[in-house]
Amino acid sequence: MGLNIQIVIDCREPHQLADWWAETLGWAVEPQDEGFIRSMIDQGFATGDQTMTHNGKLVWRDGCAIRPPEELDTKTPARRLLFQTAPEAKTVKNRVHWDLNLAGRDKDGVRRELEGRGATFLWTANQGPHFWHTMADPEGNEFCIS
Repeated sequence: MGLNIQIVIDCREPHQLADWWAETLGWAVEPQDEGFIRSMIDQGFATGDQTMTHNGKLVWRDGCAIRPPEELDTKTPARRLLFQTAPEAKTVKNRVHWDLNLAGRDKDGVRRELEGRGATFLWTANQGPHFWHTMADPEGNEFCIS
């Protein structure tokens, strides 16, 4: 039996970073249930300071997820990235990163698009004829485009 996997990204601003990655991947931010959040506060299971308003909606302050739009209504999505609050800033190189396959799109053009949206170019590397750009998202998490 296979296991489902969710990748979790520690970050300072989970909602902003989730928005950035959703746009980058063409994914969607997972909706949060405002009624459920309010009921958790009303029943004493949560407090108002555990919430915030983001893009005009009441959300949990410390977390936000994205997934492919076609999987938004799925109870157990095959692909999900969860962004959660971490108190400390990123200080060292990631031990795990993801590679974005550009499916034939121009690497330099995509690099410029991502830089225009807040990513940072770090370096270019290659193995034989294959090359890629290593970038960092707005919070410094490394990823590659190839």
